[in-house]
Amino acid sequence: MSHEVMEIFKMSGAVKEGHFLLTSGLHSPLYWEKFRILQYPHYTEKLCRLIAQHFKQQKIELVAGPTTGGIILSFETARQLGVRSIFAEKEEGIRVFRRDFNIAPGERVLIVDDILTTGGSIRGTMNAVEKLGGIVIGIGVLINRSTEKIDFAVPLFSCICSPTVVYTAEECPLCAAHIPLVRPGSKS
Repeated sequence: MSHEVMEIFKMSGAVKEGHFLLTSGLHSPLYWEKFRILQYPHYTEKLCRLIAQHFKQQKIELVAGPTTGGIILSFETARQLGVRSIFAEKEEGIRVFRRDFNIAPGERVLIVDDILTTGGSIRGTMNAVEKLGGIVIGIGVLINRSTEKIDFAVPLFSCICSPTVVYTAEECPLCAAHIPLVRPGSKS
């Protein structure tokens, strides 16, 4: 299945090479432009199906994702599981649920996100879920690009694993080589 998933990313033009500033603040020679995938409902449906199928026996009651890509993934995964979907937004530097979203105490929550690098967006969403009394059952991501194992203390499913080197700005050989830094997407 990972070959088929990689073909989706290649056919949509989602894999970019260059010098990129990631949302985490790290630099990378490889960028996964998830919106090249998410603009196609049939690709999004197929990838979310992988996540939904992986967690279908876990009695998920709610799917939550961080803004922005996580909104689309949360909605589609929830649709396939037949449950509600909500999303966490940044407010004063932390993720919170606004817009009258609620989580019942003990509600079983699946968190979904587009790309895992450091886990910051996922941890922020987990904290927001737990603050409202929800129980995080698992995490599903389109791409796990982290080079080190990140322990979320719940099962993690990735449609594709592609460990990709990242650098701090101070240690970045691409900066040292004066390769222009591109800041794709937006911070959310």
